[in-house]
Amino acid sequence: MAFGRPARPLRQPIWLSAMAGLACALAAAKALPATSATISGALQPLCMTTAAAGSPLDKVEPIASYPLPNVAGKRVTIVRVFYGPGGFSPPHRHSGSVTAYITKGEIRSQLAGGPPEVFAAGQSFFEPPGSTHLVSANASTTEPAELIAVFVADEGAQLTTYLQ
Repeated sequence: MAFGRPARPLRQPIWLSAMAGLACALAAAKALPATSATISGALQPLCMTTAAAGSPLDKVEPIASYPLPNVAGKRVTIVRVFYGPGGFSPPHRHSGSVTAYITKGEIRSQLAGGPPEVFAAGQSFFEPPGSTHLVSANASTTEPAELIAVFVADEGAQLTTYLQ
């Protein structure tokens, strides 16, 4: 390019870029290890409950589930838990380790043998396998709260068991 002359604009058609992007997206989709059917099947045990929640707005939304290739027989599962104002989960246990990260509001939590605690957005807590989660609730009666829970459990395990 000589100084003083404007650079020539690229004249490649836009459709060529669009086709390349589409081909890339299709290749990535074929390479994904988990389909929505796989994720739904893995998360079904989490959603099986015999107890009612504390608010009609309470829900568990599956995000993803993957086998751990470096730990035979284990799976990591990620869910988003929404609690409406005053919402809660009944006392329960999880078959694997759980790490929770609060994304909105404040969550009141208590494991058996421990004190009740309140965790705000940006904080997290850990539940060892088999521990009894006595309190899991929205700390507010006026604002919603939510958390992301990451489970590491045996393949095929029922992730949540509600206590009588």
